[in-house]
Amino acid sequence: MGLTSVMCHLTSYSEMMKARCSSLIYGNKKPKRITSTSTMARLFGPSNFEESKLKVLFVGIHDKKNKNKKTSSSILPRTYTLTHSDVTSHLTLAISNTIHHPQLQGWYHWLQRDEVVAEWKKVRDKMSLHVHCHVSGGHILLELFAPLRFYIFSKELPVVLKAFIHGDENFFSTYPELEHAPVWIHFHSNIPEFNRVEHWGTLQEAATINLTC
Repeated sequence: MGLTSVMCHLTSYSEMMKARCSSLIYGNKKPKRITSTSTMARLFGPSNFEESKLKVLFVGIHDKKNKNKKTSSSILPRTYTLTHSDVTSHLTLAISNTIHHPQLQGWYHWLQRDEVVAEWKKVRDKMSLHVHCHVSGGHILLELFAPLRFYIFSKELPVVLKAFIHGDENFFSTYPELEHAPVWIHFHSNIPEFNRVEHWGTLQEAATINLTC
């Protein structure tokens, strides 16, 4: 997310924030649709998922169907690390057992912090996907634009979830029931208002939510 683009849209954001998409924390409702004439800066380029712009890396995990399903030990651990290039508008998705830290190195990443990390967990014998977004904390620019970053992450998450499903298609072909697993979005921020957790319904539902500006 370029800083110039962010500054251009920061003023219009204040009005739109009043119609925040998701009203419940730890709730059961999906984020509500909102409408506005303002055009917002985006962390992940266009809101529509473009298969041609997704690069998938399997790190320590084979990209093939598991014929010996189905136990949680054959699913876990499994983590997604998604990053975006402002230069090419391409997404890079690493699928591995843990966070793919080499993908998150360098000054550019430290400045932008526009990655999304997700992990599958088994809680009370049920599988769920936990998605993590870094809204603010680390340097002053992230804190300054925390409200806008919070909105942008929320708006672009359906695209991110579609990237997970498409990039790990053999996995979901083996375990189709996981598309109906609950999704929890963890927004991390040093500002209490944006440091929150939201339930977005099932993965299939969350990936098809249409949040418009």
